[in-house]
Amino acid sequence: MHKTLPVLMISTMALSACSNWSNSSANPSNWFGSSTPSPSEVSADDANALVPENADKKGLFERPDAEDNSVPIAVINELRIDPTSTGAIIYAAGTAIRQGAFNAQLARVRSEELSKNGVMEFTFRVDYPDYATAQGTERSRMVSEAVNVSRKELEGIRLVRVKGQQNALESRRR
Repeated sequence: MHKTLPVLMISTMALSACSNWSNSSANPSNWFGSSTPSPSEVSADDANALVPENADKKGLFERPDAEDNSVPIAVINELRIDPTSTGAIIYAAGTAIRQGAFNAQLARVRSEELSKNGVMEFTFRVDYPDYATAQGTERSRMVSEAVNVSRKELEGIRLVRVKGQQNALESRRR
């Protein structure tokens, strides 16, 4: 009891001396003032306001772009265009040079001359394993791929062409 009374008296006096705590700079709630409106630096019509200026640069942990080792498929056997409610599905099948072809893709060839002439052109590309594989039968080397094309992309297109190493197949619009 002898120690608590002097501690209580000293703390009461110290607390009463801090009557101006709410205006003190030691009070963390006073470190910033109240919010006020300020003019915006970004225009309202800027669609990419949140994308940084150097968005095309790679980050610290980004991997470099993979090297494209794909080659055109040997022979295009089939080209089919199936209409859908949103556009069309372009289906192509071909025969690879050897077994083990993977990562098939219909890579679109874009040029001003093709679009001016109403031609949509694709190159049927595949990857092959790094190790040697058997040639095998023609049926075992068959590869197929399809791509979905919207109505907007098909506007003005009169001819669809898929190219390989040895041939190309095309389909005209009726």
